[in-house]
Amino acid sequence: MSRTSRTTLRRPRMALIAAGALVAAAAGSAAAAVPFGTAAAAAAGCTVDYKIQNQWNGGLTASVSVTNTGDAVSSWQLEWSFAAGEKVSQGWNATVTQSGAAVTAKSLSYNGALATGSSASFGFNATGSGNSTVPATFKLNGVTCNGDVTGPTDPPDPTDPPTDPPAGSKVNNPYEGAKVYVNPEWSEKAAAEPGGSRISNQPTGVWLDRIAAIKGANGGMGLRDHLDAALTQKGSGELVVQLVIYNLPGRDCAALASNGELGPTEIGRYKTEYIDPIAAILADSKYAGLRIVTTIEIDSLPNLVTNTGSRATATPACDVMKANGNYQKGVGYALNKLGDAPNVYNYIDAGHHGWIGWDDNFGASADLFHEAATTEGATVADVHGFITNTANYSALKETNFKIEDSVNGTSVRQSKWVDWNRYTDEQSFAQAFRNELVSVGFKSDIGMLIDTSRNGWGGTQRPTGPGATTSVDTYVDGGRIDRRIHLGNWCNQSGAGLGERPTAAPAAGIDAYVWMKPPGESDGSSKLIDNPDGKGFDRMCDPTYTGNARNNNSMSGALPDAPISGQWFSAQFQELMKNAYPAL
Repeated sequence: MSRTSRTTLRRPRMALIAAGALVAAAAGSAAAAVPFGTAAAAAAGCTVDYKIQNQWNGGLTASVSVTNTGDAVSSWQLEWSFAAGEKVSQGWNATVTQSGAAVTAKSLSYNGALATGSSASFGFNATGSGNSTVPATFKLNGVTCNGDVTGPTDPPDPTDPPTDPPAGSKVNNPYEGAKVYVNPEWSEKAAAEPGGSRISNQPTGVWLDRIAAIKGANGGMGLRDHLDAALTQKGSGELVVQLVIYNLPGRDCAALASNGELGPTEIGRYKTEYIDPIAAILADSKYAGLRIVTTIEIDSLPNLVTNTGSRATATPACDVMKANGNYQKGVGYALNKLGDAPNVYNYIDAGHHGWIGWDDNFGASADLFHEAATTEGATVADVHGFITNTANYSALKETNFKIEDSVNGTSVRQSKWVDWNRYTDEQSFAQAFRNELVSVGFKSDIGMLIDTSRNGWGGTQRPTGPGATTSVDTYVDGGRIDRRIHLGNWCNQSGAGLGERPTAAPAAGIDAYVWMKPPGESDGSSKLIDNPDGKGFDRMCDPTYTGNARNNNSMSGALPDAPISGQWFSAQFQELMKNAYPAL
């Protein structure tokens, strides 16, 4: 499969054409100011900011902003002509149609009225040769205005700030009103298991965990294969495709089971061999009708907060990644490049409550996420939200005790299980962390996802009420839904069950419950297994391991006889179904 190259055109440089009192819509804006002339009965005038946001061999994405500098209008229609070979494939915030070379953008019911000085914006995807330029002539409501306009094919100005995705091109919650892609490879494995047909139609994430996965590793489906299958599943409605972007240099510095193929310093390969090819595929206009949700680099940034420096939980590998900054650079680069496509929704992985819910981790993590989201050309506008509990086991809701409870005068926070954390479950944490993220500079409309693929904790071991009030520990341990030995245990947990089924907008601030981790795929091998995929062996996946500082030297709680991470683990899949909550 050939790799399509794409050139990202940052803020285009255009000649500003002024007529009378016309001015650019904003100071410093790269606008093609096109006067539209005047009518006998009303003064007409406007500026048009036509930007080619992205351009590649085969297509382009453009945004257009019209500012009315004349008398008020109740509706508008903008017309221009395309060069040969250019054809609109998708538009947003306007009805964009084409007949031959003639393109027409008509206002919608909510943005047709333009008072003097007000603006309307819309955008579109189109096919193209890779050498598209700004049209020289526009018509507004039938009045022709000509201006000499230079195209954006000059080399990008390195002093220009990065451009955000086209305004208004995204919905607030991509999951609302949409189906979600069912990965046929996972579905086939699930259906082949006894009883697996009960859940084999559930949507799960597609993990791009190495460069080879883009084209298809070991004979499996590649990214284009999945997107093509998604188009078939889409039909006439909306469809979300969930991708896990997971191949940072020095990946998972504190968990050997999921180490990756790229060394700590290979940020260049990460950009050019991994992110750039993915971005080029996602920018293909063929897939413009899909809503593509990305989970950006799980288990990366929180490691720089909790597993570095003088902490007992620190590892030398995490200290290396904190020093070289390649986690932040990689996340920022991914956000920037993938966010260029107007139908991509980036969600950054935010660990889980049992990792960053403590006071000394909570705010520091939010600050670090903001740092990563504003480097390598990324802005907070490239972040649609965050995801918690990815591939983890933290209970969605602990219904039998609250953080405010106390037993015999001792706070629940002082129990061995909670251990001074401010949160007892994922939903309360996700909602609170969302507020913290907004407070450090992320957009106020960000949404949260919670991975519920393995946090059901049902079956016969699920408590039916609070524990005994003998002590705060008997109260918490007897009533807690999460039955792990310790919150720090993460590998193939014994007793775990499927959680809430994927659901859109289940609670305030939560865009969806998702199964981003496909149930039945191993977290890591129980013993060292040689493999060509760079997957290491972590003792936390060994059921005989007595632990370390990150799980307070507790037993690992892992299932025996597990294969390497990502491979099918039938025994785990059966256990997840058996312990599902809600039950199957």
